[in-house]
Amino acid sequence: MKETKDGTMTRRISESPSTENNPIVLDIDDFKGDFSFDSLFGNLVNELLPSYFEEETDTSDGHGNDTMANGHLRTPSDAVKLVPGSLSPLFPEVDSLLSLFKNSCTQLIDLRKQIDGKLYNLKKEVSTQDSKHRKTLSELEKGVDGLFDSFARLDSRISSVGQTAAKIGDHLQSADAQRETASQTIDLIKYLMEFNSSPGDLMELSPLFSDDSRVAEAASIAQKLRSFAEEDIGRQGMSVSTVVGNATASRGLEVAVANLQEYCNELENRLLIRFDAASQRRELSTMAECAKILSQFNRGTSAMQHYVGLRPMFDVEVMNEDAKLVLGDSGSQPSPSNAARGLSALYKEITDTVRKEAATITAVFPSPKDVMSILVQRVLEDRVPKLLEKLLVKPSLINPPPMEEGGLILYLRMLAVAYEKTQDLSRDLRSVGCGDLDVEGLMESLFLPHQDVYIEYEQASLRQLYKAKMEELRIENQQSSESTGTIGRTKGASIASSQQQISVAVVTEFVRWNEEATSRCTLFSSQPATLAGNVRAVFTCLLDQVSWYITEGLERARDSLTEAAALRERFVLGTSVSRRVAAAAASAAEAAAAAGESSFKSFMVSVQRCGSSVAIVQQYFANSVSRFLLPVDGAHAASCDEMASAMSSAEGAAYKGLQQCIETVMAEVERLLSAEQKATDYRSPDDSIVPDHRPTNACSRVVAYLSRVLESAFTALEGLNKQAFLTELGNRLHKGLLNHWQKFTFNPSGGLRLKRDITEYGEFVRSFNAPTVDEKFELLGIMANVFIVAPESLSSLFEGTPSIRKDAQRFIQLRDDYKSAKLASKLGSLWGSST
Repeated sequence: MKETKDGTMTRRISESPSTENNPIVLDIDDFKGDFSFDSLFGNLVNELLPSYFEEETDTSDGHGNDTMANGHLRTPSDAVKLVPGSLSPLFPEVDSLLSLFKNSCTQLIDLRKQIDGKLYNLKKEVSTQDSKHRKTLSELEKGVDGLFDSFARLDSRISSVGQTAAKIGDHLQSADAQRETASQTIDLIKYLMEFNSSPGDLMELSPLFSDDSRVAEAASIAQKLRSFAEEDIGRQGMSVSTVVGNATASRGLEVAVANLQEYCNELENRLLIRFDAASQRRELSTMAECAKILSQFNRGTSAMQHYVGLRPMFDVEVMNEDAKLVLGDSGSQPSPSNAARGLSALYKEITDTVRKEAATITAVFPSPKDVMSILVQRVLEDRVPKLLEKLLVKPSLINPPPMEEGGLILYLRMLAVAYEKTQDLSRDLRSVGCGDLDVEGLMESLFLPHQDVYIEYEQASLRQLYKAKMEELRIENQQSSESTGTIGRTKGASIASSQQQISVAVVTEFVRWNEEATSRCTLFSSQPATLAGNVRAVFTCLLDQVSWYITEGLERARDSLTEAAALRERFVLGTSVSRRVAAAAASAAEAAAAAGESSFKSFMVSVQRCGSSVAIVQQYFANSVSRFLLPVDGAHAASCDEMASAMSSAEGAAYKGLQQCIETVMAEVERLLSAEQKATDYRSPDDSIVPDHRPTNACSRVVAYLSRVLESAFTALEGLNKQAFLTELGNRLHKGLLNHWQKFTFNPSGGLRLKRDITEYGEFVRSFNAPTVDEKFELLGIMANVFIVAPESLSSLFEGTPSIRKDAQRFIQLRDDYKSAKLASKLGSLWGSST
């Protein structure tokens, strides 16, 4: 069978009606390509079952299930069995199909045997070819190994030949270099002989030395000849040989050296002239060429200095304009702010000019850093110093300029402004570029003449400022006194009104001066030890100023207290005076009392401002000064000791003044008690009258006076100072009252009045917050009971408080029945036996 174009199998032999006589022949080609078993089977049975396929096609739509059993096509024998007893079989082609299938099976088996035989033959052939291939590969490997060995030998040979060629090349190069050196040496000897011909004769030189197009080559050769000749002369000078030939050679080379020096100078001048001409035309390429050649002469130093020296920024006219810009057209001393603006503008102009020059220098010179170093050095050694010389005129410390002309502080402020602005200039120049030049060190050297004596000027300036401020305050106080006249004093007003008070604003100004001086110390002092020393010296000036100022203010306030005390003493009268004189004296005493009270308040204000001033100084020290002193051992502690020592004089004046204040208060208390206290206050004529529970008029006046006058003390004093002052005043008041009451006698109603006065005094002094004073007045209240109780009860009155028995005895003697009741003998025997 064979496959047709439509995929069906056809017979290889002609068809005949009898299938048995012409069996179907299967071929191997039938199973090649896209083999389909269904197509093969269909071609086998197609001729035998044409009617079956037609019937199957007709009934396949409705009765498909009858022809299939369990999914398989029914066989012919199955069809026969479906109709047993029929006359003809339902599927008569069964036998033909069986014969066909058997024949096909036999052919298939034969085909399989053929294929197996072919496979066997193919395997055997493949095995034979594989053996041959392996043998061939083995032979090829041996051949390749031989090739690799040959290539390795070839590579080694090539490498050896290459090394030999390289050595030959090196030798050739060395030989060429030696030849070139020999040729150059011959030329140099020839040129040296030309320069050695005769002194000063440069006319017979080779054209090389006069050809402008070969200037670079001529310069190089001239430098080599000069170097060689100078070295030879040096060797001859060191030698002690007396060979005539050597001496002749030495003399000959000296001639050559002289001629070479003359030629080099002439050539250098020629190049500089060409360089200047190119510079005027801004031909950077020509300038660069000349600079490169000139670099062979002293490494180009002359060319660099020549270029920098011809810069317009160093012209005299330009530097004169600098002074006008900073100092003004008149040339007078400007203010620090104007000088700062002028310096900023000038230094900015200098920096911009240097930056522009840097671009040109980089394009022209082979070593631009060296040129920039020379340029910046010229700026800081020529242009800036000439300006500072006019700006910073150091004044005399012996005869300093007056404050009307600015004083020493103007010089110091100008110095600080110039230093800061010049420091900024040095940083800007460093950023532009200046090679290895120490710009900061050069800048510092400009101010060394001023920094060496700086602190002396700072101290002198602070003293001058203080002196000027004191004179200003004196004039203001004098004008104030003249305007007010003596009206207030004639009416008994404050004597202190004509005295100058301590002002916290003035002390604040002292601190501001010192703070400004300290900022300059930090500006001019880079080392911690130097900074600490300068800051400490400046702070000591502040301590002296504050100490002098507040001490003098306290002393002036004390003078007011002293004058008030003198007024009181002036109007102390004797016992026998007329009523008119006594009235006049009382009026004058009132005026003196008013003056004393005003002086007291004025002194308390001074003490309060003194405390505020000291606090300001201490705060300034802690916030602004101490940090500069702490890095240096002992500096901080020494300044603290100086501060305590400086304030001791003010503390002494304050202590003395507070004592005078107590004296002033007690004098007025005694005056009020003497003037207002009546004998009938404590001994009424009729003891049977209902007692008056109000305090006496004298007590009320004294308490009112104390409340009024001590209000300023409560405000001015603080802490331990306040406690000590009020305790002392309370003790003095207690003692004064005791002495005052010793002048009176008391009956029982008077004792009650006294007890009321003591209660009033006690309530007032309780505001002192002084426990010892409170205790004393409580004991006074207990002792006042000696005037109230009956005589027979006196012995038991002080059983719980034996400590006041002595003072109680003095009080008992003031009883109006002391003698009539014979209390002296009774109490003397009783207390004497008890003791």
